Amino acid sequence: ASLSAVAVNNRYVVTGSRDETIQIYDMKKKIEHGALLQHNGTITCLEFYGTAHLLSGAEDGLICIWNTKRWECLKSIKAHKGHVTSLSIHPSGKLALSVGTDKTLRTWNLIEGRSAFIKNLKQNAHIIKWSPDGEKYVTVITNKVDIYRLDTASITGTITTEKRISSLRFITDSILALAGDDEVIRFYSCDSQKCLCEFKAHENRIKDIYSFEREGQHVIVTASSDGYIKMWNLDLDKIKDGPSLLCEVNTKARLTCLAVWLDKASEMKENSDKTATSSQETEDEKSSISRISEDFWTTKRVKIAKRKRKIIPEKQKLGIPVKKKKKKQNSSA
Repeated sequence: ASLSAVAVNNRYVVTGSRDETIQIYDMKKKIEHGALLQHNGTITCLEFYGTAHLLSGAEDGLICIWNTKRWECLKSIKAHKGHVTSLSIHPSGKLALSVGTDKTLRTWNLIEGRSAFIKNLKQNAHIIKWSPDGEKYVTVITNKVDIYRLDTASITGTITTEKRISSLRFITDSILALAGDDEVIRFYSCDSQKCLCEFKAHENRIKDIYSFEREGQHVIVTASSDGYIKMWNLDLDKIKDGPSLLCEVNTKARLTCLAVWLDKASEMKENSDKTATSSQETEDEKSSISRISEDFWTTKRVKIAKRKRKIIPEKQKLGIPVKKKKKKQNSSA
């Protein structure tokens, strides 16, 4: 069935689907690794923590904690009475937040694997997300974003849009990117709740948005129902001007979710190759010089050895008849 969630870490890509399975892909070996069959119901959310753990949520109300070494289900928690709609792991890895169709926001102690706090919401939230520094988190209810502080667990601000919000991403600790049921992406300040910039990204509604930082640049990746995946470069100093389009690809598919897997191994190799290229010519020169000198001395040793092999038998041939002549002279005398 169609994919409903996707997550990545440095090696694996995992996808959740309406067919109730989580498929694992090993990007190092470029093979399908297997499937996880713990849930009953559509997989709604997936999130890795580092290289060792994966959390999954589904319509069966369960949150499962997986070990990514052996792909064992370490713990299965009955998290919500209804569906689990979204979950987010704190940057420390000690806490997780989840929201569901039972109108609750739940805090989980991941060290002990138990519920730490339950907050009742007025409506069902469908997105929850920690900020990169872990000092705040946001919930999305239809077209409204509530910003909470961790220390007080109270709302510090609210952002409201015209259309339903389908995806949300922290660009920095204080800048949010929102995408919804229209063609526009908006950047908001978490502190002032003001719109910093908005621009038309696609011809149809935007299904998901992702961001990452590379070589000091903020790259935004968007996926839309129009089938296009687009990459944008965002200059935070000129955020009012909006991002510039880097590239786009038409998948000719109805996109539902998006994640970006960064091939860090090949990137490191690329950088090391660039570093090596500058000194490669010098190394080649050195090696060629050493080969020439090695060939020279090898040739010289061979010539000397050949000379020695020629000289030795001649001396022996000269020595033998001299001795014979001396013997003949002695016998005649």
